[in-house]
Amino acid sequence: MLRRLVLLKKIGLKGMRPMSTAGLGVLNETQEQVRDMVRGFVEERIFPVAANYDKKHEFPWPIINELGELGLMGCCIKEENGGSDMDAVSYAIAIEEISRGCASTGAICSVHNSLYCDLVQRLADPSLFDEMLIPFAQGQKIGAFLLSETSNGSDAAAASTTAKDMGDYWLLNGSKAWITNGPVSSGMIVFATTDKSLKHKGISALLVPTNTRGVSFGAPEDKLGIHASTTSLVIFEDVQIPKNYLLGNEGDGFKYSMMTLDSGRIGIAAQALGIAQASLDIAAKYANERHAFGKPISSLYAIQHKLSQMACRIDSARLLTWRAASSKDAKLPISKEAAMAKLCASETATFCAHQAIQILGGMGFVSDMPAERYYRDARITEIYEGTSEVMHLVIAQNLLKEYAAIDIAIPAAPTIKHLGHYQQLDEEHHSPAAATA
Repeated sequence: MLRRLVLLKKIGLKGMRPMSTAGLGVLNETQEQVRDMVRGFVEERIFPVAANYDKKHEFPWPIINELGELGLMGCCIKEENGGSDMDAVSYAIAIEEISRGCASTGAICSVHNSLYCDLVQRLADPSLFDEMLIPFAQGQKIGAFLLSETSNGSDAAAASTTAKDMGDYWLLNGSKAWITNGPVSSGMIVFATTDKSLKHKGISALLVPTNTRGVSFGAPEDKLGIHASTTSLVIFEDVQIPKNYLLGNEGDGFKYSMMTLDSGRIGIAAQALGIAQASLDIAAKYANERHAFGKPISSLYAIQHKLSQMACRIDSARLLTWRAASSKDAKLPISKEAAMAKLCASETATFCAHQAIQILGGMGFVSDMPAERYYRDARITEIYEGTSEVMHLVIAQNLLKEYAAIDIAIPAAPTIKHLGHYQQLDEEHHSPAAATA
């Protein structure tokens, strides 16, 4: 990873600004370098073009290629596999900074890194790395993760896409919906039912080169936000996949998908944080520069209250995200932590984007300013990779398991003697004599 930082430094970036997290004392030197360098790259390269990519609904290939050269398309992948070997905290910081400039690019990078590259490195046959991992980690190719279907939504175990064992190969049929990076991908991880009688234990994960005969795509979805991220239906018609393209064990696909989404939620939390921070940035800058009643509107209590709420929620969500990432680095369970981070960060993004438009007023409602783009982009963070409602379920279920596993000590109830004493005091307090005293 250090060689990537050296490469970033050689760009000669400028205009980097301090951020409120700098004084929290929770980042090591390398993580701070990642934050500063990626922030500089974003302000230099992404800020000038993000609005145009959004308006044209155009995939940002030039930006993706540069991010690949900088090692940011294989953040947590080992260097021998083409990546930068970052820790999870550095990865979360990088995705946040990228998303502060362009949430579409943040989504592309998060899905590619968290959902595709990480799982391929962990479970694929190493003989496939040259074809299905290294060029992806280097940013030469894009990966996709195919779990959702039009009929199952949050019920990922109800997969109707099937993969039939034909002896020498798997025969894949069905379709997947809402697939980020689908039409621009060169490799896909597809979750398909290999044994319907076993329900969720009969789902397997297959690695599928996109140029395989029988793979096709629907028209790109016309979405509310993240316009520069390409999303579509993916269709499989008698697609033959070699047997060694199975990821891990047959029947463990559902388990792999849930484990992968736990990690992926750290990336989406980071994306949401980028949107939230960008919203605060534009709101605070505008409040200082916009004058009304003979003074900057930042002097008004109503504006200060909004900015304070935004800043508090951003820092709280950021620390939850870093905690989840740090737990992943420590190889600790992260289901609850990642869900908490994703839930809080996504709702913070929506809240901050809304407040930014309120502060900007009419200027927030037009595309001359980026606030309306932040508002549109924020909404998806509460939906994909687990809706906010599902995040509450994940958090509560894990929380209840933790409480069930330990004997919780609670304060003792008052004894009868003590209770009688309090009753006597209460009666004396409400007696006629007390009332006339």
